[in-house]
This record gives sequence, C-alpha cells and structure tokens, in this order.
Amino acid sequence: MPSRSNVGIVIVSHSRKVAEGAADMVRQMVGDSVPLATAGGNADGGLGTDVASIMTAIDHAWSESGVAILVDLGGAETNSEMAVEMMPEERRDRIVICNAPIVEGAVMAATEASGGSPLAVVRATAEELASA
Repeated sequence: MPSRSNVGIVIVSHSRKVAEGAADMVRQMVGDSVPLATAGGNADGGLGTDVASIMTAIDHAWSESGVAILVDLGGAETNSEMAVEMMPEERRDRIVICNAPIVEGAVMAATEASGGSPLAVVRATAEELASA
C-alpha cells in the first residue's frame, strides 16, 4: 500500500496506454512508496484528456503532502489546470502541475517523493529535466 504521507503523483496523457506505461515505469522504480494514479484518453476511450477523470486521479493519488501532476501535451495541461480549479479549495494549494517531460518527470518526481520530500522539492526535481 502506498505511503499516504508521501507526495502523490498523477500522470495525465492524451493516451491511456502512454499514461499506464509511464505509471508502470514509476512502479518499477519506486514500488508502492508513493500514491500514483493516471488519467489517459478522453471519456470515450479515444485520444484526449478529460477533466473529470483527472479529478478522479487526483483524488486517488491524494496525500496531505500534496499531488504533483505530469502532463504530455498542451490540452492535458489545460484540462489539469481546470481540474485543479474544480478541486476543493483547501486542496488547490497542494496540487502542482510540473513543467517536465512526462515519463522522465514522473520517474524523477516519484523517486523524490518516495524519500519523503515536500511538494516543492518534488516539483523542482521533475522540472530540472526541462531546463537540461
């Protein structure tokens, strides 16, 4: 069972298979040490993203330490921003969208989170990849 004290990770992709594949890689790297959830594809099972499924993924990966979201393309980021805005007010400040490559960022964020790092450090670790 994932530690609910560690930052949770949500992977949002236009493709369900990409989201699940990235999550599989995270699980192989850090096991169940972080809460992890995915939201991939649109509500009809095609390519796209869905605000409701992103909100469900955030709830599933929720930790009092917060949730870091990794996204693949612009629409995933836009819908993730909408999902965050629709979350209960007391949670919004503990949810961040990382500007990082989705697979590498998710692995690095989860690795950092598995050590108990706070949300800001988890985000910074994932985003270091974007500036490299």
